Amino acid sequence: MAEIKKPKAFAKVQRPRLYEQLMQKILAFVEEEQLGPGDHLPAERELADQLGVSRATLAQALVALEVLGVIDVKHGTGAVLVYRPTVATVLRELHEHKNRLPDIVEARSTLEVKLASLAAERRTDDDLQRINHALDVMAEEIAAGDRGEKGDELFHEAITGAAKSSVLQKLMTFIAEMVLETRLESLGQPGRPERSLESHRKITEAIAAGDPQAAAEAMQEHIELVSDVALLKEIQ
Repeated sequence: MAEIKKPKAFAKVQRPRLYEQLMQKILAFVEEEQLGPGDHLPAERELADQLGVSRATLAQALVALEVLGVIDVKHGTGAVLVYRPTVATVLRELHEHKNRLPDIVEARSTLEVKLASLAAERRTDDDLQRINHALDVMAEEIAAGDRGEKGDELFHEAITGAAKSSVLQKLMTFIAEMVLETRLESLGQPGRPERSLESHRKITEAIAAGDPQAAAEAMQEHIELVSDVALLKEIQ
């Protein structure tokens, strides 16, 4: 007698996470209002009230849209639409973004830890001045209520320059756009800009002291800090 095969169980359908649902609602609003590039979204407080969510929850959806290049968020001006994509396009790009996050983190850890070590060995007084200038820029941005993105970018560029390694510098240039994704996502989390700035100061102290091991360890701690992002944790 032939064995009766049991039907295969269907995989459970995962419910879209709240920030993904909010992204879809925001895009639906954009479509309904026929907003185009350069148009502003409602202020965060107003948008959160309309959607019935906290501003913290809304912020995660806005950061995700910013990472994907759909909106541009600037302190004092709010969210500006860059382009109007379809929901399907955004969800596909979001999935791709989440899948490549671990690889970006791995690349940053490999390259930037070595760059910090070399910077401690090779930095000049001018290099140190550029690094400290980046710290000042980031501190000023945070004090003004911004996320410190420009200062963060300047800091890592200054470290790369201080390492005096043309090949590593080219590799960092190659992954710059992908690093921007993690920068926006990390600095978009509450309290993260201040913690990141403090982490930068620790790296700077080690480089100024000419201590390659301490600089490498401080940079590794920093990469682990900035890699602790919501979207990355969801796929581990």
